Amino acid sequence: MSTKESFTVSGSNLIEKVKELVHQGNVRRVRLIHEEKALIDIPLSVGAPAAAVVVLAAPLLAALAAIAALVKECTIEIEKVEDTDEGKD
Repeated sequence: MSTKESFTVSGSNLIEKVKELVHQGNVRRVRLIHEEKALIDIPLSVGAPAAAVVVLAAPLLAALAAIAALVKECTIEIEKVEDTDEGKD
């Protein structure tokens, strides 16, 4: 099961917020929206080791840095994967 959440952040906080969300580990997709238009859509592997995610995400973080320099405020929409095995034995 997956859920969606949205966060509005300033351009200067964009990269830090995306890094924070990626390190949570249960984020499947990150979408950056500005003025109701999707600027970038980043699919992430569920359960990927944090080191691999950081290495693969480096070019995407560079793109985010360029976007952050151009926008004052944007919305980060994430799709999270819920653990469905909780409570099952």
